[in-house]
Amino acid sequence: MSHVAIVLDCGATNVRAVAVDEAGHILASAGAPNAPSAEPGGGLIWDLEVIWGKLAAACREVCAQVPAADLAAVTCTTFGADGAPVDEHGRQTYPVISWADSARTAEVARRLAEDPGGWPLFARTGYQIISFNTLLRLIWLRENAPGALEKAKTFLMTPGLLSFRLCGERTIDPTIAGTGMMMDLAARDWAPELLALAGLTPDFMPRWVEPGEVIGRVHEQAAQETGLPVGLPVVAAGHDTQFALFGAGARQEEAVLSSGTWEILLVRSPVYTATEQGFREGLLIEADALPGWWNPQLLMMGSGVLEWVRSNFFASAEGEEAYEQMIAAAREVAAGSAGVTLLPSFVADTGPTAKYGVPGALVGLGLQTSPGQVYRAALEGLCFQMRWALEILRECTGFQPQGLRVVGGGSRNDLWNQLRAEVSGLPVTVIAQKEATVLGASRFALLGAGVFGSLEEAQAALILDETVYQPSAAQAEYEGLYQRFRGLPEALSGWGKW
Repeated sequence: MSHVAIVLDCGATNVRAVAVDEAGHILASAGAPNAPSAEPGGGLIWDLEVIWGKLAAACREVCAQVPAADLAAVTCTTFGADGAPVDEHGRQTYPVISWADSARTAEVARRLAEDPGGWPLFARTGYQIISFNTLLRLIWLRENAPGALEKAKTFLMTPGLLSFRLCGERTIDPTIAGTGMMMDLAARDWAPELLALAGLTPDFMPRWVEPGEVIGRVHEQAAQETGLPVGLPVVAAGHDTQFALFGAGARQEEAVLSSGTWEILLVRSPVYTATEQGFREGLLIEADALPGWWNPQLLMMGSGVLEWVRSNFFASAEGEEAYEQMIAAAREVAAGSAGVTLLPSFVADTGPTAKYGVPGALVGLGLQTSPGQVYRAALEGLCFQMRWALEILRECTGFQPQGLRVVGGGSRNDLWNQLRAEVSGLPVTVIAQKEATVLGASRFALLGAGVFGSLEEAQAALILDETVYQPSAAQAEYEGLYQRFRGLPEALSGWGKW
């Protein structure tokens, strides 16, 4: 008999149900595209009924392929920051505002930057003032839709909204709460004075649970909608980024790069290090899936830059053929991309380049510049940005990475992985299974179900087919190219403010 976890994975572009066994084998997977909806009168929201319908349909499809007797637990993992107030029956009193909707909180962000100010907020919560912070949206609700909060019994983040649909329990875990700018992150608890900015108190928030804790059991209605057995344990997970660390098999001495449309470079630290230098450099700190650990990180543009190159320089190629063509063209280009340099951007207004007013740039173009040179320049620029982030993590946390582990869609590109090794000077490890978040969440689900006696045992059971990219002689040349790249933002200072 196998023991299988069902992971409901709600991402910004896709929602999926995935069945994972003890060894990390994906036995079945189904899903559908996901996207925010336009709210009447403007703004972007997530339609939870639509999301739940897609997840439930995907879950039925997956459960039909796995013996019910093998199912051990179900868990939910999602993107961060988003949630909604709900009444005593679990009905939303306002839709889930999407993290992509930045306009409505711009004025709130401006005020918070003045009082209490970005540095005090960062010191307390580990978060920069970013438009998608949950706290900003709670303040916006208090000022613009106060009835939504007055009618509500509590506020549920997205994993909590989904697990409530499964078992009827209102809960929140620290990994998702840590994305909201509402926590005293060092204490792993609420910050009452920050909730007070939205006219709320800690008792308004749902019950705390830790990842791996059983929060309830699948009830009859959820079983009918999803195909899951009645009584199946519902185990807490939370923010997708934190669980990718465990699913990737990351070692203590490795930094982890979660590479997708955006890239997140993060480490696990046993010390909460919210310093003024970290604040100035755009560092974020989130709660690890285990108490007593934190995840300092930097958020940067990722393959969204490569998609821009594809649509503008390789528009005639479609699907997988486009990526193969781009990579082949870039392999024919020497290091330095014939003088073409692409400067990506960290998160707007928070990263180390923000002070120069340059959101992004492509320089060194000539009449003979080829699409392959532009694509290679994009890969190199993203690697340079990643190294910059590594240096910030070293300086601000004292962490000295001995390797880099890459997960997500961006780990599929062999050329990019080799360039990461050349630019960082570190061995770069990728695993054959790219679903690191799902694998990690499954470890906590099976732990909560009692299949494993410890998280270490659950991780040790994973079968990870690893590939390691080592730096080559090209590392010396990339060292000089990186130093030139570091001077580019200052040289272009002011150009982005026209």
